[in-house]
Amino acid sequence: MSIQVKNLLKQYGEQKAVNNVSFSLSKGEIVGFLGPNGAGKSTTMKMITGYLQPDNGEIKVCNIDVDKDVMKAKTKIGYLPESNPLYYDMYVKEYLQFIAGVHKINPASGGIKQAIQNVIELTALTVESKKKIGQLSKGYKQRVGLAAALLHEPEVLILDEPTSGLDPNQIIEIRNVIKEQGKNKTVLFSTHILQEVQAICDRVIIINKGELVADSSVEQLRLNTKSNRIAVAFSTIINKEKLQHLSSAIDVVAVNDHGFKISTNDTNELRRQLLELAVAEQLDIVSLQTEGNNLEDIFRNLTTQSLENF
Repeated sequence: MSIQVKNLLKQYGEQKAVNNVSFSLSKGEIVGFLGPNGAGKSTTMKMITGYLQPDNGEIKVCNIDVDKDVMKAKTKIGYLPESNPLYYDMYVKEYLQFIAGVHKINPASGGIKQAIQNVIELTALTVESKKKIGQLSKGYKQRVGLAAALLHEPEVLILDEPTSGLDPNQIIEIRNVIKEQGKNKTVLFSTHILQEVQAICDRVIIINKGELVADSSVEQLRLNTKSNRIAVAFSTIINKEKLQHLSSAIDVVAVNDHGFKISTNDTNELRRQLLELAVAEQLDIVSLQTEGNNLEDIFRNLTTQSLENF
């Protein structure tokens, strides 16, 4: 396994930022690490990379115990933190040369120069490579951070919000970089853009309030998660309040004056109540269907249910 996390715990006073989290990643996996703000994603990533000491648990990166040999473990990891710390007064190539020195890349036979050129091309930094980092847009600064993470050819990539600040075209470019890197590396990355996960991930890990609430493929999540929403449309205008009064309706969202999406814990019962309402109010139902869960629905269901337990 490239990453092994077992019974990980990080506590701040009475608050458990990460509580008994366990998972493992193999070489060649691209795994999306999801959770609401404050769920414990960044804290977990910092512990895996050795920048934060866990209170309990075990972390291994490429079979190296991070607690026992953190410096050796770091040589295997390319890390883009959420804050993306950069030296704004340094030029792009100058900064990457500094990072190459930190990682002790062999300068013989132009090794450093070639490594820098490779990551500049890989992250599409060529046009901006002669500027100072402070002169770059937020999106290009993010690319510099990604280039620094890739520079020493790590076996494991830990990317915390790697597409933050990028425009749609840049997001697609960085997605492609991650997909390409994932062919021979292990990639764990966090994001709030669920389309990214669907586009490039083999697997999803979801945490909430420091606890693991899901770990499987997106498809398996869909199969295992019961649908909880019905889309209904009437031939005439109907008052939204009539639907809100149905006992099986949890939340009613109006699509237009005729159509609604209704969340429920029991789709069969809600369908029955809608049909009864139509008969009682002499309404014609144009369409009535149970919606399949997309990743956004699944994410909201898992994190909302977890929150209700606290």
